[in-house]
Amino acid sequence: MAGDTEFWTSHVEACRREGAAASLYARQHGLTLASLYYWRRKLTPVTVVTEASGSATGKFVALRVVSEQAGAVTGSCTLVLGSGLRLEMAALPSPAWLLALEQAHAGVR
Repeated sequence: MAGDTEFWTSHVEACRREGAAASLYARQHGLTLASLYYWRRKLTPVTVVTEASGSATGKFVALRVVSEQAGAVTGSCTLVLGSGLRLEMAALPSPAWLLALEQAHAGVR
């Protein structure tokens, strides 16, 4: 299994670095698109933790939610979901909206 993980980690990272569509990358390298998506989902949590904390161990990250009465955050923001979907927004949405989005996104998988 370790060999599979190394093999797919290199492909997932190469696909991300190239910025090519996953379907194109899979076709060019003789991979099935379903397998590439599977391993990208499987490896993404480790990658996110590694980039954020500098280690490959799973850690919780503290998150502070400020009530809407405290004032809305202004300025643009980008939300990147675990699937790789990027949402560009003019302002940070409310925590309730983010929760609804996460629940809806989980239902589509």
